[in-house]
Amino acid sequence: MPKRVYWHRELPPADAEMMEGHTIEAESVRVPGTLVHRDEVWDTSHADLMRRTVQRLEQEISRLGGDCAHVMSESIEPKRDAATSEAWLHGRFEYALYRIPSSN
Repeated sequence: MPKRVYWHRELPPADAEMMEGHTIEAESVRVPGTLVHRDEVWDTSHADLMRRTVQRLEQEISRLGGDCAHVMSESIEPKRDAATSEAWLHGRFEYALYRIPSSN
């Protein structure tokens, strides 16, 4: 399967034509919001957020009729729900949608 999501300095194929810019948001799974093992929790949550973001991007590429996306910027913030003592990461990703012309 050809690569569909390109991050920051990775460039989409040279023949790809930019269609338009978009923004998506995604969240990681919620985890217990304790200070114990804070770095492990961040790493696990960040990996989950990135996995979910790639899934969302691939869905959007297909839905919008593109072939690939180039993520140009991202903003990731920790979130916390004091009532449930849960924490998670929220990400906002700006990307350009590309179409690769057919070689007919």
